[in-house]
Amino acid sequence: MLSTLTIVLPVFGLIFAGSLARRIGILGPNATTELNRFVVFLALPALLFDIVAHARWSDVWQPGFVAAFGLGVAIVFTVALFVRLRRPRHLADAAIDGLNAGYANTGFVGFPLTMVALGRDALAPALMATIITVCILFGVAIVLIEIGLQSEKRRRDLAVKVGKSLIRNPLLVALLLAATLPLSGLAVPAPAETFLKLLGAAAAPCALIALGLFMATEREGSTRDVNSAALLVGFKLVLQPAVTWVLATSVFGLTPLLTHAAVLLAALPTGTGPFMLAEFYRREASVTSNVVLASTVASVGTISAYLAFAT
Repeated sequence: MLSTLTIVLPVFGLIFAGSLARRIGILGPNATTELNRFVVFLALPALLFDIVAHARWSDVWQPGFVAAFGLGVAIVFTVALFVRLRRPRHLADAAIDGLNAGYANTGFVGFPLTMVALGRDALAPALMATIITVCILFGVAIVLIEIGLQSEKRRRDLAVKVGKSLIRNPLLVALLLAATLPLSGLAVPAPAETFLKLLGAAAAPCALIALGLFMATEREGSTRDVNSAALLVGFKLVLQPAVTWVLATSVFGLTPLLTHAAVLLAALPTGTGPFMLAEFYRREASVTSNVVLASTVASVGTISAYLAFAT
């Protein structure tokens, strides 16, 4: 329990710091948008590029783990997407809600938590989970958001507009460029690597502070927002780890270490990715901010309960 608190409380502290800075006037009303744009256009692309460019596939490739964790993510994302579309809800907003339900905070909480709970052998699965979440799931959500925002009825025109939007998206561009390095055998030059690490290190704290800024300025949530957030938090903290556990144990027969790693990573709270996309595309973000905050706080109890049960 104490180890979990040690990992999660600093995350919550950064959100609180952003909220406090806005409430006492240190940062102004435009800080949320500008800080979020810094994360989306500079810090997060640098972080993604650094992760993918330095991935050693021979060390981290575990097909069973990838299938169990990846299918768990896909199932929860799809269920949440269709549930929200039936409300009805715009495709762009439903895609963000799907991220709220399936986007685990693997990068900022997953690595330290798995190392504390399972040891260094769990870092390789944590890297694969991060790539699945931050690269594949994030990319799928961006495609759906772009499709939802286009007004063209002709398929050819729609495809062209979506393609142009994706080409200009800094997150996907960073992923595609970084993927060429491991495949080509090239290495990142030392000055460029230092640049990427310095810039990428700012992604987590700035994203969390931006979330706190937003929560301090827009707290007009309705009962519907609260109910929606509660549903998505339930999907994230209960449904996703449950589905992942079934897949890991009954379908793919993973080893105890990989099973615990998959379930623990699936049980992580919602990361800041959905919030960054909501702000970047100027979609309604009150549900997303509620999900990130509530899942982060509640995960202290749910993750502690799982660790107590599993060990």
